[in-house]
Amino acid sequence: MAIIGIFPASGALGTSTYTHLLKLVPGNEVILINRYPQKIPQSHISAGVKVRKASFENSPSELQAAFSGIDTLFLISYPSHVHDYRTKVHLPAVDAAKGAGVKHIFYASLGFGGDYKKSSRAEVMQAHLDTERYLAKLASEDPSFTYTVIREGLYAESTPIYTAFFVPSEPVSEDNGVIQIPHDGSGPGVAWVKRDELGEASARLIAGFHIAAAAGENDQKRWEYVNKTVLLTGPKVWSLAETVAVLSQIAGREVKIKQVSVDEYVKLPKVLDKFGKEELARTWATAWDAIRDGETAVVTGELEKILGRELEAFDVAARKHFGRE
Repeated sequence: MAIIGIFPASGALGTSTYTHLLKLVPGNEVILINRYPQKIPQSHISAGVKVRKASFENSPSELQAAFSGIDTLFLISYPSHVHDYRTKVHLPAVDAAKGAGVKHIFYASLGFGGDYKKSSRAEVMQAHLDTERYLAKLASEDPSFTYTVIREGLYAESTPIYTAFFVPSEPVSEDNGVIQIPHDGSGPGVAWVKRDELGEASARLIAGFHIAAAAGENDQKRWEYVNKTVLLTGPKVWSLAETVAVLSQIAGREVKIKQVSVDEYVKLPKVLDKFGKEELARTWATAWDAIRDGETAVVTGELEKILGRELEAFDVAARKHFGRE
């Protein structure tokens, strides 16, 4: 019996993925690994799901033990945009998985980089690119090891980090009618996508490979996404100005973008509160360079194909998430 592992099985994407996955495969074929195993719902454990405790900060030997007995691993990236540290924890986790006998890794990458490009102006994408390259290298060196990169599009629910942390449900304050970012709001924009649709699609991809692997080695090798990258995007590109117009409607008050310099952006009180220091805010600001270059203005249709239905529009998903529907 082949076993699927998810690491870390926490956070919004991980939780969405395993929730959908457990509708597609038996619970006793799934191992969920995270820092706080007690947070896994008891109903899943009762259905046969095994839970293990581990995090990216564990030693390589501890991670290898956590991955033991797993055939297919869904590896979700470390929650940071800092390039060097993220790569520093990603690559040993990949090595630990391979050393434990994992034969296929699904890697949750990010939807920067344009139409499957291998470069990006965004700092947040750099460790993803390092990890993608490393997986490809390992697969080229060892034919028994395979991978699938899932470039998860930018979440509809993540707009605050691209709008200087404006949240429509927040009380009116002196400055929250103006969103100060180092971008003028014009296109190209972002093909926003509902996070739970990404989780469901990731689960369907994992289950599809799991079924192909169970059918035999030939079916597994012929599976569509072996040693490939799939970019999952929303159905339409929204400029940042259009995005803010949606948020303004949800908030019930006028909100506009004011373009500021990066030097001004990194000193904004709310930005400093979120990032802790100017240096981190400055590296995050490279995301607007990538958006300006059109890296996130790609619509692939792959998500609709995998889910077999039309996707939820950004304005609908945003209203639901921010509490107006």
